[in-house]
Amino acid sequence: MKSLDSKIAQLKKDRNANVFIIADAKDADMAFGIKAPGPRYYLSSQGARAAQFSPEIWTREEFGYRNLPEFLDIIREIVHHGVIDIMLMSASVNEQLTIKEGLFKNSPVTPAARANDTTDIWAMRHGTYAKEPSKPFRTATIDHIQCGKIECDRSNDEFPGANLGLYSITFINKLEEDREVLRSFKEFREEAERKKFRYFLEVFDPNVPSGIPPEKLGEFINDNIVRSLAGVPEAGRPLFLKIVYHGPRLLEELVQYDPNLIVGILGGSAGTSYDAFRLIYEAKKYGAKVALFGRKINNAEHQLAFIEMLRLIVEDKISPEEAVYAYHGVLQAKNIKPRLPLEKDLQLTETAMSYGGSPQTIANIRNNPLAVQKPQSVPQQQNEKETAKTGSSPLPLKTDGKPDFEKMTPDQRLQYHLGRLTKRYG
Repeated sequence: MKSLDSKIAQLKKDRNANVFIIADAKDADMAFGIKAPGPRYYLSSQGARAAQFSPEIWTREEFGYRNLPEFLDIIREIVHHGVIDIMLMSASVNEQLTIKEGLFKNSPVTPAARANDTTDIWAMRHGTYAKEPSKPFRTATIDHIQCGKIECDRSNDEFPGANLGLYSITFINKLEEDREVLRSFKEFREEAERKKFRYFLEVFDPNVPSGIPPEKLGEFINDNIVRSLAGVPEAGRPLFLKIVYHGPRLLEELVQYDPNLIVGILGGSAGTSYDAFRLIYEAKKYGAKVALFGRKINNAEHQLAFIEMLRLIVEDKISPEEAVYAYHGVLQAKNIKPRLPLEKDLQLTETAMSYGGSPQTIANIRNNPLAVQKPQSVPQQQNEKETAKTGSSPLPLKTDGKPDFEKMTPDQRLQYHLGRLTKRYG
C-alpha cells in the first residue's frame, strides 16, 4: 500500500492520528518554463548531464539552471529514497516517469499531476500574466494524466499513469470572476467523479488587490472553501486541501469546522531553511495534516537532506531550530556551500505565497504569522566534524537498543541525526 493511502485511511478512522503527509511539488514547469528545474545547487547522484556551454554566449546566471534530464534525475532519486508521500509533477513528466518508466510501481510514493494551470501561475520571464486577475485554464486532461492518451481504456480501474491530481482555484472577491472559477471547478469535479480520478484542492489567496485587508484574507478564504464545498457530496470532494498558512487561529478555525476535511498548507517561495522548518512545525501543531513544498525543496542545497529534516520535524524527533543546525552540519560534512550563512538561515522572512509573488505583491503574507516569533535558544553548534561521529558521546537508548529521543538533549539529537544523514547521503 502507498504511504498516502495508509495515512488517509488512518485519518478517516481517527482525525487526530499522529500521521503527516509530505508532498514534493515538482510541477513548476507548468509555471516557470526554463527556470522551473531550479538553480544547480543540488545535483543528483547521476551527475549533471549538462550541455556543453560556451562562455561567449551564456551568462553566469543562464549557465546556472538545471536542464530537464537533471530535473528528472532528482525526482527519481527522491522517489527511490521514499521519504515523501506524494510526488507532484506536470502531465508530461508524469508520462515519462510514471507511464513509460514505471518509477512508482514498487514505491511507497504516490504519483500526482497538476490537473489545471490557472493564469496566476503563468510566471515566465518578462511576462505579466500573473499580475492580471486569475482565470481558469486547463492544459492537461484527466485521461492524459491517467494513461497518456486522449481516451483511456476504462474496462477496469487500473491506469498506468497517476490517478491523483492537483486542481487549483483563486478567489479574487469579484463576482463574475469567482463565479467562472467555480463553474470550471464544477466541470472538473464531475469529470473526475465519472473517471474515478482523485484530486486535492489548492486555494490561493487573491493574486490581485481584492479590497480585503491582508489580515482578513484567511477569513475570506476559509468562508469560500466551506461555502464552495457545502454543495458537494463525498464522492466529489477533494482528498485534502492545500492553502496558505494564515496563522494558528485561522488554521484551527478551518480544521475544527469539519473533522472530515483534511487541511494542508503550501510552502510558497524558497526563503530560509528556518522559514520552511518553522512553517511545517506550526502547521502540524495547529491541525494541518499535509504540507506541499515546491520551491522550498527545489531550491535547497541538498534536497534529500532537506526533506529528511521536514520528516524528522513532523515526527517530533527534532525541533525547527535543531533542524537548521543539523542541515548546515550535513552541508558542511559534504563540502556544500550553503546559500545563506547559518545565522541568516535561522531567520524568518516574508515569503511570497503565489507563483508570481514577490515581497511587494498582494499575494504575499505581509504580516507573516510566523515572523513575530523568535527562534528558540539552541545550544551553540558543535564542531560538525565531531558531531558527525555518532560515538563522540554516549546516546540514551531504549531497551531494544533503538535511540531514545525523549531522553536526548538537543545536542545529542543533532549529533545523532547529523551522523546518520551524513552517512546516508554521503
